[in-house]
Amino acid sequence: MIKLHHTHELSPRQCSSFLVQVIDAPLPLVWSLVRKFDKPQCYKNFISSCTLISGEGGVGSIREVNLVSGFPGKKSIERLDILDDDMHVSVFSILDADHSFLNFKSTITLHEDKQEDHQEKEDHIIGNNYYKTVAIQSYVVDIPEISCRDDTCEVTDNILRWNLRSLAWVAENMDTTDDQVSSLDLNKKEIAC
Repeated sequence: MIKLHHTHELSPRQCSSFLVQVIDAPLPLVWSLVRKFDKPQCYKNFISSCTLISGEGGVGSIREVNLVSGFPGKKSIERLDILDDDMHVSVFSILDADHSFLNFKSTITLHEDKQEDHQEKEDHIIGNNYYKTVAIQSYVVDIPEISCRDDTCEVTDNILRWNLRSLAWVAENMDTTDDQVSSLDLNKKEIAC
């Protein structure tokens, strides 16, 4: 899965990296947050608001994202390139922005990590199985003229790491029961944020 979705061809002035976050919540619950192209602010703290300007949230939809004050930029226009509910893959690209993340493309995949007979009270147990989700996020981005590969990757990694930690915190602290999560039909119902 990593080779298929997280290996990118780079031009000489681009950099790429990937990050991994283990989330103590079942995959359907985490995916219900990740797949909301029209509501990235559910877990991305750098986003103050989001408006769909084309589409209904599916592949090809375009959103305008407004960033919180203090972030180096105010907004970006982003397109949803891939949304695969079966494989739990989401890919989006930044089309236009007033910040330095030019030609940015992000891929996030979710993977279920099932461990049997884990019995701690606060764990997400369905039957006798304990479920965690592994989120992998990779990206490609242009290196600004005034920067270098290492600095660009460090800044981008820090922002994405913050987003993934926030995703984990939100998913792990949602007020749901295991029955709601195990019966979640992503085509008909999503857990609201």
